[in-house]
Amino acid sequence: MEIPSKYDPKNAENRWYDYWMQHDYFHSTPDEREPYTIVIPPPNVTGVLHMGHMLNNTIQDLLTRRARMMGKNACWVPGMDHASIATEAKVVAKLKEEGINKSDLTREEFLKHAWDWTDEYGGVILDQLKKLGCSCDWERTAFTMDDKRYASVIKVFVDLYNKGLIYRGYRMVNWDPEAQTTLSDEEVIYEEKQGLLYYLEYQVDDSDEKVTIATTRPETILGDTAICINPNDERFHHLKGKKAIVPICNRVIPIIEDDYVDIEFGTGCLKVTPAHDINDKALGEKHKLETIDIFNADATMNSFGMHYEGKDRFVVRKEISKELEEKGFLVNTEQHMNKVGTSERTKAVIEPRLSDQWFLKMEDLVKPAIKGVLGSDDIKFFPKKFENTYRHWMENIRDWNISRQLWWGQQIPAYYFGDGENDFVVSESIEDALKLAQKKSNNYQLTTNDLKQDEDALDTWFSSWLWPMSVFNGIMEPDNEEINYYYPTNDLVTGPDIIFFWVARMIISGYEFRDERPFENVYFTGLVRDKQRRKMSKSLGNSPDALKLIEQYGADGVRVGMLLCSAAGNDLMFDEDLCQQGKNFANKIWNGFRLVKGWDVADLPQPEASKLGIVWYQSKFNQTLVEIEDHFSKYRISDALMAIYKLVWDDYSSSLLEIIKPAYQQPIDKTTFDQVIHIFEQNLKLLHPFMPFLTEEVWQHIAKRTPEEALIIAEWPKSGTINSELITGFAFADEVISGIRTIRKEKNIPMKEALEVSVMNEEKVSKEWDAVIRKLTNVSEISYVDIAVEGALSFRVKSNEYFIPMSGAIDVEAEIAKIQEELKYTKGFLISVQKKLSNERFVNNAPEQVISIERKKQADAEAKIETLEKSLASLS
Repeated sequence: MEIPSKYDPKNAENRWYDYWMQHDYFHSTPDEREPYTIVIPPPNVTGVLHMGHMLNNTIQDLLTRRARMMGKNACWVPGMDHASIATEAKVVAKLKEEGINKSDLTREEFLKHAWDWTDEYGGVILDQLKKLGCSCDWERTAFTMDDKRYASVIKVFVDLYNKGLIYRGYRMVNWDPEAQTTLSDEEVIYEEKQGLLYYLEYQVDDSDEKVTIATTRPETILGDTAICINPNDERFHHLKGKKAIVPICNRVIPIIEDDYVDIEFGTGCLKVTPAHDINDKALGEKHKLETIDIFNADATMNSFGMHYEGKDRFVVRKEISKELEEKGFLVNTEQHMNKVGTSERTKAVIEPRLSDQWFLKMEDLVKPAIKGVLGSDDIKFFPKKFENTYRHWMENIRDWNISRQLWWGQQIPAYYFGDGENDFVVSESIEDALKLAQKKSNNYQLTTNDLKQDEDALDTWFSSWLWPMSVFNGIMEPDNEEINYYYPTNDLVTGPDIIFFWVARMIISGYEFRDERPFENVYFTGLVRDKQRRKMSKSLGNSPDALKLIEQYGADGVRVGMLLCSAAGNDLMFDEDLCQQGKNFANKIWNGFRLVKGWDVADLPQPEASKLGIVWYQSKFNQTLVEIEDHFSKYRISDALMAIYKLVWDDYSSSLLEIIKPAYQQPIDKTTFDQVIHIFEQNLKLLHPFMPFLTEEVWQHIAKRTPEEALIIAEWPKSGTINSELITGFAFADEVISGIRTIRKEKNIPMKEALEVSVMNEEKVSKEWDAVIRKLTNVSEISYVDIAVEGALSFRVKSNEYFIPMSGAIDVEAEIAKIQEELKYTKGFLISVQKKLSNERFVNNAPEQVISIERKKQADAEAKIETLEKSLASLS
């Protein structure tokens, strides 16, 4: 088979992905093998491939490919999340462009538009993952809104409700006025924002006295129903039992006492707005205050906003502060840093709002999940540091607000049959709901027409927390063959930013519904940042187009580039140059392959150097394999790749190929050729999970292979004998080779000119490497001597000194002058280091590491001076 002169990633990627798909290498069904299961963190159906996806899915793919090569039944389940808020927002925006308002549609009409949108635009990201080389079992693609997943969510809701764990309550919730839905605490991002603290005066009723309160939100005074003072604050004892008048709306409100008020903050007087602050709500309930909600769902003012009705809250803030100032109520303002909650999805500023919502009790549910991670090794986090984050959240968890005021999502299976607070039933179907409603109301005349299903949908995370079970239909059929075979899964690869949203909740649901962990290991990737450590985002314009990177550098180049700088749990400082490094590595492998395949092969005796080189490399390979396996066991993926990179680039390409390379226009012996091809195949196996396209392309060029012999299903290498003496011996020989090459370079001696080398063998090094040294440096003879060779240049490897006679080959006077100059500089450098080390202040105060570095500088300088003086003596 003719080997192209250059590797063409685009051609290889399309061809081999089609080949893998055609031969069903990605597909898994239960059998007698050990399963390896991994479920994709389902990207939003609205999503497109970005750098975070690239990193996360590259890691999942290499873990899956390696497991497949290790003989496991690898099953990587792909899928998508319906992303209630994001998708509904996109559908609403599209409808608005067409002149249609959501409010003018029925739920069924809107859902038809949502499904049309999903069918047209959804799933783009899954096709893009194929460009990256992801070997998902595409036949298993799941969607959180498909029939099986939908039914699973409804069944779980009903089960938890029947266990008394789900309840409906009128609570203060996080309200997103843009999406017009409630959010869980985890979906609110708190940001420090510069604002103003407004000092307002309230008239004390039936008095000339005024009290001053401080607020960051003057627009909410229209919802005030009390002023609160601390009973221990002597400044305000005389106000006990009195009333105050709210500015502008002139509402008379009580002055109450409660030690909740911080005497030191602001003025010591607190305005109480129970409808718009969770702490104020608690005070309102305690003191039986009126609750006045001043906002519409979109955060505009309602009728309680008086002449501000219909205006946005932030517009009102500016206008009402001006009115308060004009009417003499605003005393002054001052700069104030405030923590402002924003929606994780829409970025809108959150409003605390009282609302009827559905909640899941978490206190008892979390206990097995806490034990599974922190009380045992049932589930392991990599890096381990994230256990502390997990612990803090789980031990301080609040009930989960699971209802959303959206239509796109699983509709809450609660059916109302009356106006009473408890006139509802919960059931998986309306038919069963009717029977329950008839029994609960003792009214057997009710029909399904009398039932009205709850309008709200469930939080998207309430479907994805079941993901490891629901993808195998383990909720609807808890004893089916697939869930019993594939669950629990092995690895979860995800970002630490969704440890609460998803990871913790999957662990909770796993123990609740199957009484076992959902996965064994959780590998947390870092966030992808640019070289300035900024998080990559479209708004900053610092996020490269993922598909363009693949087009420019090849999928393998991008995979290697990202993984080289991706330590577990640490943010990745992405630099496009790393992709170029990955591409260069691919070209290095390709060119090395072409070199070997370009040699003529003959039945010749195997040279001693080649025999030694092959045996050495096999030991080096086995040693590196042990190192790689250790890295994988600790999920140090970047370190595993770097170990392979060095093995292939340095040991194989730069050393072994040079050792075995035949003389110019001469054939290579068949023994060596066969051995090096076998070694190259072993290298390709190690590389395949990281660089699947290039390695399969080369593998298939080495020999004609059947589909059963494809690299994707080849056997992962097994570690063999490690000859430490050989490895140490080559490392020493390599330093000798480097020393000789340095002298050639410095003295401009061409490789075609043979050299002679003499060595004072203080280290008693074996002579077995001499053949390799001679070949790689064009040394005609290596002789062993007891005394220094005069008139020769020398260099030192440990305590061995190597001499290269230079008579006639160099300008002796010029060389003496050069050595004298270098000796002068080195002695000066040594004096400066010695001065530093003799300074007691420096030695006593500097870190031990810094002192060690300085001492090493001293030792190196002293050794160099000794070598230079010997070289000078030999030339004089």
